[in-house]
Amino acid sequence: MSFEKQPVSTDEELADTSGPPTPIEPQKHKVKWNHSTTYNALVLGLCNFLAPGIWTAMNSIGGGGSESPYLVDAANALTFGLMVISCFFGSIVVRWVGIKWTLIIGTVGYAPYAAGLYTHNRFGTDWLVLFGAALCGLSAGIFWMAESAIALSYPEPGNQGKFLGLWLSFRVGGQILGGAINLGLNVNRSTAGSVSYAVFGAFIALQALGPAAGLLLNNPESVQRTDGQKVQLRIAHDPIYEMKAMVKLFFTRNFLLIVPLIAQATYTEAVMFTYLDLWFSVRVRALASFLSGCLALIFGNVLGAFLDSGRFGLKTRSRGAFGTVLLLQGGWWVWATVVTTGYRREWTEAIDWTDPGFAKGFVLYLVWVVGFQLNYLFLYFVVGNLATDDEEVVRVSGLLRGVESAVQAVSYGLSSVGIMASVGGTYINFGLWGISLLPAWLVIRQFGVSLDDQKLVRDQKAQTEE
Repeated sequence: MSFEKQPVSTDEELADTSGPPTPIEPQKHKVKWNHSTTYNALVLGLCNFLAPGIWTAMNSIGGGGSESPYLVDAANALTFGLMVISCFFGSIVVRWVGIKWTLIIGTVGYAPYAAGLYTHNRFGTDWLVLFGAALCGLSAGIFWMAESAIALSYPEPGNQGKFLGLWLSFRVGGQILGGAINLGLNVNRSTAGSVSYAVFGAFIALQALGPAAGLLLNNPESVQRTDGQKVQLRIAHDPIYEMKAMVKLFFTRNFLLIVPLIAQATYTEAVMFTYLDLWFSVRVRALASFLSGCLALIFGNVLGAFLDSGRFGLKTRSRGAFGTVLLLQGGWWVWATVVTTGYRREWTEAIDWTDPGFAKGFVLYLVWVVGFQLNYLFLYFVVGNLATDDEEVVRVSGLLRGVESAVQAVSYGLSSVGIMASVGGTYINFGLWGISLLPAWLVIRQFGVSLDDQKLVRDQKAQTEE
């Protein structure tokens, strides 16, 4: 359910809770591969690839592949606005149909979104973009809540970082595929413009396979873990109780403190996708989508492996990841502020890889995408430590995804306005990053050191000083 928490039980451990505990080799239970947590990570990843992964592929080529990003940004704002609602009611859907069918239902709305972009790029039709975005929003919130609850509940404690890394790799896998297809079709297009509409035919077909992929997932009671523990992912209470529990959980101290952390991480998506569409040529957008996805896949799995590392205690891992991810993010926002301010002042359009100064803006996009992936994985590490029981995993997943959706609705909405698209989004995101640091630290510093353990450490230190 959550990353392992290290107990403090001896004087030596009290003196240094950041180190690993005395190793106790757990008994390994034999499992069938098609019921293992690795198998379920692959299935969940496949669902992610076919639904939000392909969605990301379409948007990572800039403005949904259109010549101008403004209509698509407005449609995405509608999608994420509706997702706030569907995320909130996700636990009720889980109670009615179970987590597996909740995931399957959540994949249904993605193909109409791709169809809307297809008709817009080929025929100039606008209404289906907005209609598809609305259908996507109603189902995607349920999907997001379900997949995050599965990702936090299914794996063994010592395997959760790798599970998250593998799962999120499929998300950027969609971006890699989309970039590769688009680059192959548009490699000679060194000007601005819309992406070839033939790309979207493949996207529609792939997203239509999402519900079929969901059927391959094991129900929680069928999952076999190597630690022998059963997965119990269900909701037993009535809808009124669930709504009250969701509201109560949202207003807990620790969740409110990580809201700015969620905001700074997820606001970035619209900023970087709009940046790519606004300033670069079609073939550069395709190349950026492909390369950034490859880099995000590599670095995301490196972070996941570190978060599972048995060489370090939870305290060290959580603080090390927090410092690394957020420090890098701050550096990239300084860089982004300089680059986007310069681009707006000069208003340089359709920058191509043959143009002087191309690298400074292109590399910025690559590290932006890497940072987004690292931020995302770290968020799941954080909320995995906040959930205290199986039902709370579902609720905290819904709240995480609901806050994400609200932030992205605002981000995409503002990115559909001229000055916000060019520089405003960068300035706002830089500010959100700065605001998030202290509140997030107040939560992170608790990981690996319970309140009781902190008191014992203080008492021991006081006795030593006496």
